[in-house]
Amino acid sequence: MDFIEQLKSSVDIVAVVGQYVRLKRAGSGLRWVGLCPFHSEKTPSFSVHGAHQYFKCFGCGLGGDVIRFIMEIERMTFWEAVKLLAERHGIPLPKREYADADTRLRAALYRMHELAAEFYRRCLLDAGGAEARAYLAQRAVSGALVEEFGLGYAERAGAGLARRLAAEGFSEEQMEASGLLLRRSEGGFMDRFRGRLMFPIRNESGKIVAFAGRALQAGDEPKYLNSPETPIYQKSHVLYHLHRAKEAIRKLDQVVLVEGYMDVIGLWGAGVHHAVATCGTSLTPQQVRLLKRHSEYVVVNFDPDAAGSSAAERSIQMLLDESMHVRILELDGGLDPDEYVRQRGAEAYLLRLEKAPGYFHWLADRARQRWDMGTTEGRLAALRFLLPAVQRVPDKLERAAIASDLAAYLGLEAGVVMEHFRKAAERRQPLVAPRPGVPASERLLLNCLLASAEIRREIVPRLKELSRERLVTRRILEVLIGLEEGQGRVTYSELEGRLEENDRELLASVVLADELSEGACSLEQAWACLGALEAGEREALRNRLRALVRQAERAGNFDEALRLTEELAQLDRS
Repeated sequence: MDFIEQLKSSVDIVAVVGQYVRLKRAGSGLRWVGLCPFHSEKTPSFSVHGAHQYFKCFGCGLGGDVIRFIMEIERMTFWEAVKLLAERHGIPLPKREYADADTRLRAALYRMHELAAEFYRRCLLDAGGAEARAYLAQRAVSGALVEEFGLGYAERAGAGLARRLAAEGFSEEQMEASGLLLRRSEGGFMDRFRGRLMFPIRNESGKIVAFAGRALQAGDEPKYLNSPETPIYQKSHVLYHLHRAKEAIRKLDQVVLVEGYMDVIGLWGAGVHHAVATCGTSLTPQQVRLLKRHSEYVVVNFDPDAAGSSAAERSIQMLLDESMHVRILELDGGLDPDEYVRQRGAEAYLLRLEKAPGYFHWLADRARQRWDMGTTEGRLAALRFLLPAVQRVPDKLERAAIASDLAAYLGLEAGVVMEHFRKAAERRQPLVAPRPGVPASERLLLNCLLASAEIRREIVPRLKELSRERLVTRRILEVLIGLEEGQGRVTYSELEGRLEENDRELLASVVLADELSEGACSLEQAWACLGALEAGEREALRNRLRALVRQAERAGNFDEALRLTEELAQLDRS
């Protein structure tokens, strides 16, 4: 067995995918389902099959083995995904250079960011880091929080990191691509971040991919300086501290979305471990889908200033577009989350968090403050104010429930409100997994053949004798027979890789979508299925012979009709 096969056989795809997607067992079998992490959907069409170590989305069509999943979810090359899986599962990598130029560059960039984090951490502890340490003390950031978030300091001198990376032997191309340095006009490099408190930004796997630097002195602009996009960092695909928060998010089935790095740090210190922040950008659709992998319930707690309110509105609309359940947390006193927990305490924040209203109730409260609910005109004006937001909810039943709720809240007749909402056009339909018309005997036989080498040894010789022309899965079975005869070993991945696109989809719908209970695939079941197919083939042959007899009789060819009748009688006796 080569290394790749050894790796795949040592890793459980259900456990790996389960770190990124909330999976639920489908029935009592080995199939698990969840919302696809690669496209937006409300009805789960994403399937993971433990027995075949394969995933498939029947909505967007993406599928593959555990390596393909990591490549897609982490945006990695093949060998980066192999390395990540091997490291996570303690499997030694072979001493061989697999990587292409792109993979080597990305590996170098990851290493440079780790070295940069170590460099900034030492600078924070050195004498030159006094102003950063004073700032952290002022913000009540403990040593434990500094350690948890890997905080550091970029010295003002401005070339220490450049010298450190050059001494490690990184090429000029790698140093320029890292985003950590700036090229000098006279040659060489200088540090991009100077005189700033440094926040490492990690991807969902926990690898450092970028930094944010906060200015510490008045007049230093911008207040926050962020890494540029690089081959390992696309800011629209990353959420700050998600790699650590996702466990609590899943446990609580809720995520708190805040605006700043310090908000996440302050909340973590207060025991709120399910908060994340965007990385110096407005919330993006990719980040929403990243959140949705872990929970559909979001509490938006942005800063109370005008910029924060504007960012919150944009984020809320994006969350609603993805069918997320949104609540709004507004903190009194004009405080941001970090300030609030420092001044009022963790218990006060948690109480406010628990009582945070749903988005539409929060919006209705704003409408009640703006218009006189004692008049019909005021209530209708409030309804018109709320209508565009409710129309953005993709699910028809959810829209109806919200409309009914708002009718009672605003003191309007439910019929009046429902009439307004009925005029809203349906914007999208849930994706439904395709279910080809494959007979049950074919479905179960194919599952049995993939489940056991013993079943294949017994069944394949007899299956070869069967005329497969009428079978929906005939091309799949032909490839499977070829694999069994050629190497005596058949896996889902090998079979799928030798099929045309249409047959790959058919295979997935038969094997990955079927909710078979564990132990359903037995030799007895396989023989029964094969017997049913053989009986079907005999009946089809009878029908053909009967048709030929009638055709010969109409043509007056009675000798041929007699011969065919005898053949039909012989078939009936067999």
